[in-house]
Amino acid sequence: MSGFKDHFSSASDRYAAYRPDYPAALFAWLASLCPRPGTSAECGIAWDCATGSGQAALGLAPYFRQVVATDASAEQIRHAQPHPAIDYRVAPAEASGLAKHSIDLITVAQAAHWFDLPRFYAEATHVLKPGGVLALWGYGRMVLPGKMDTPFRHFYAETVGPYWPPERALVDDGYRSLDFPFTEIEAPGFLIEVEWNLPRLAAYLSTWSAVKRFQDARGHDPLPALMAELTPLWGDVNTAKTLQWPLFLRVGRHQA
Repeated sequence: MSGFKDHFSSASDRYAAYRPDYPAALFAWLASLCPRPGTSAECGIAWDCATGSGQAALGLAPYFRQVVATDASAEQIRHAQPHPAIDYRVAPAEASGLAKHSIDLITVAQAAHWFDLPRFYAEATHVLKPGGVLALWGYGRMVLPGKMDTPFRHFYAETVGPYWPPERALVDDGYRSLDFPFTEIEAPGFLIEVEWNLPRLAAYLSTWSAVKRFQDARGHDPLPALMAELTPLWGDVNTAKTLQWPLFLRVGRHQA
């Protein structure tokens, strides 16, 4: 997984607009792992690595004095939502430019499978304070309600399945096979939950790297055919339905 594989800059505006937000309870739990002695509930500095358009950084901001949010893609950073507590920077995961032992918490949301992990872990060990925390997380395919899940599962695995980068297998595995050389912390269960109508779901699916790669390879968009299958099963396409993704996490502490 060496080198920066940019699957998202060309869709960075859609990524910023349509990717789901992570649950607030996740950030509260992560912050609870790293309060600084002798301070209030506010923690020190978090590094949100591979921030994309800043979804996780924004979730961290209420709990930390500063959040440094980096991404190797300048285009992603350009579309990130500003916040007074967030310092957005263009930098690869493996060479953050952060000072040694300066970081209380490192978060990597839906991105660790793209990294050169040995180099990233070396960087994480360099910048984390003794006892600091690294949290990797992600989410796989949502499960659609009722009979809609059958065509959706086929779309994910068969229609665009051949166009997922090989690293996607690590997401489908829930990061269980990743080497993780930190003292592991058991994480509670967390869910992303949204209320979306069918056009909003289609907008999210347009951000999938496999959809973009399908379009480039085949010369047409695979989404209209899927929407044609889902529409009669959805009912009124403007009616919102509750959709969920379970999160998977690998969380550990740096023991210097």
